[in-house]
Amino acid sequence: MSRRRPFGSVRAKATLGATLVVAVALLAAGVAVLLALRDNLGGQADAAADAAARRVASQIAAGTPYTELELPDAEDHPVQVVDRDGRVLAVSEDLEAISGTGVPGVTPAPSPGPDRDDDAEDGDDADDPEAGSVGATTRHGEGRATVDGHDAPYRFSEVEATDPRDETVRVHAGASLAGRRSTVGTAALVMLAGLPLLLGVVAVVTWLVTRRALRPVEDIRREMAAITASADLSRRVPEPVSGDEIARLARTTNETLAALEGSVERQRRFVADASHELRSPIASLRTQLEVAAAHPDLLDLPGAVEDTVRLQHLATDLLLLARLDAGERPGDGRVDLGELLAGEVAQRTGDRIGVRAEADAGAVVAGSRQQLARVIGNLLDNAQRHADARITATVRVTGGGVLLCVDDDGAGVPEAERDRVFERFVRLDDARSRDDGGAGLGLAIARDVARRHDGDLTVDQAPDGGARFTLRLPPAEVGSS
Repeated sequence: MSRRRPFGSVRAKATLGATLVVAVALLAAGVAVLLALRDNLGGQADAAADAAARRVASQIAAGTPYTELELPDAEDHPVQVVDRDGRVLAVSEDLEAISGTGVPGVTPAPSPGPDRDDDAEDGDDADDPEAGSVGATTRHGEGRATVDGHDAPYRFSEVEATDPRDETVRVHAGASLAGRRSTVGTAALVMLAGLPLLLGVVAVVTWLVTRRALRPVEDIRREMAAITASADLSRRVPEPVSGDEIARLARTTNETLAALEGSVERQRRFVADASHELRSPIASLRTQLEVAAAHPDLLDLPGAVEDTVRLQHLATDLLLLARLDAGERPGDGRVDLGELLAGEVAQRTGDRIGVRAEADAGAVVAGSRQQLARVIGNLLDNAQRHADARITATVRVTGGGVLLCVDDDGAGVPEAERDRVFERFVRLDDARSRDDGGAGLGLAIARDVARRHDGDLTVDQAPDGGARFTLRLPPAEVGSS
């Protein structure tokens, strides 16, 4: 007995799969949000560093001496001014160390710097606002700065400025990244804290939804288990009214159960009828042998031979039906139905009514010669039992295939009985009696063989008022062997 594994069910797999998919999606979305937030805060830091650097560059362009520059608070915006040779001209107060600007120095070197008085004696350049200029931002980068013993990360911006002496310097100004890191870290913590809760909600909802969705499947499984245990094929599984795939599965299951029930019932009837049909000739043959054993002079030898032949024919029919029910394929040989009919008629020299046979040329079909000969023989036997004086067999080639018609001038088959006549062990009247040699299997075998050959066998009224049995078969494909 197999144990039910809780994590082997479809519901558990669906819940686990949905949870994993949502987890991956949330992680990917979280990383994307954090990266976007980090870039956005980095852009804000760049803008703040740019503004601080430009304010200092504007003072230099205006001719303010380096020793008199108004520099922002070093903790907020550490500033370093260097010339083209890398000499430090000015730094923020309390700036103890800096990295990321390309120049690690934090001690200003002696520099004459711009002198407004000297410039004024030389001319009017001191009053000219166009004497210096502020260039574009040339670089952004990250580094660190130590201010009053406190080390922190910064985003640095580099701006070039030209003083009134036409000397170009570089202004490095930083913007603190501590706030960005704190914000990104807080957002990451909030996401990580909320992720398990959200995944738990997803898992619970998925578990409940799949349980509700799969409940009809469990009902179907339970009912199928009960049907298997009880062997009661008349029971049916419940069909949901949803009309979805599960409802179609239940409908197909019920159709399968109905077909199986019908097949089992037909098999039971077949076994019962076969047992009944075999019992009669066996009992008759046994009686004759027992009488012969006690009174040899009373032995009915012809009757014993007749019962033996009947028993042999019945056994042959039952074996053929068993092979057909097992799915025996007819093969793909080429059979000329007209020649086959002529051969069967030529062999029937002892029939009470002669058969008039006509056939079109080229009536070739694909299948088993032996099985098709059996069909023709069964149809002719049936006509011999019912005809009054005339039997006609014709083979015609039509656009839809090949037709074999066997007509008799007997009483015919009532319209209400035309489907039932092909059932096994069915006799419609006294003419189909055991004494006449019929066991009710000939027409059933003939239709089964016809359908195995992708054709059909039907019965209708003949022009003479009797029965017309029509065998329809598809023509053989050109080139088939």
